[in-house]
Amino acid sequence: MLVNNAGISDGRTSPSEATADHMRTVYETNVFGPVRVLRAFIPLLEKSAAPVVVNVSSGVGSLTLASDPSSPWREAIFPVYASSKAALNMLTIRYAAAFPGMRINSVDPGFTATDFNQHRGTQTVEEGAEVIVRCALIAVDGPTGGFFDRDGPEPW
Repeated sequence: MLVNNAGISDGRTSPSEATADHMRTVYETNVFGPVRVLRAFIPLLEKSAAPVVVNVSSGVGSLTLASDPSSPWREAIFPVYASSKAALNMLTIRYAAAFPGMRINSVDPGFTATDFNQHRGTQTVEEGAEVIVRCALIAVDGPTGGFFDRDGPEPW
């Protein structure tokens, strides 16, 4: 199993302040990092009887939630981080299609109190890890190419 838990933020850079350099820096870790790791691990995963990849994403990477007027993510207007997680979600879909024998999913651990957000999160690390562990231990016939949070499937 492989858990891609890379993630950096550019803070809350607004659309008028975001630059290509901001994007490049965040994408280097949040998008290109998982691609590099997956490429390195695919030969090993293909040897497994039950290969699993879990990409740790975020609800801010959901296009559906970002465009829903009733969603709290509608007001999260920081495009650099959000678009990097949307890109990671697309990679999840494409890799799952390319490797149907593997279970490859994205997960949203939720607003978890970690160094990433200066411990402002509303849930514990253990609560945030629940969906990661659940997807890491997914059965051979479990879903692939999906996006999940603690409560189940999330919209793309």
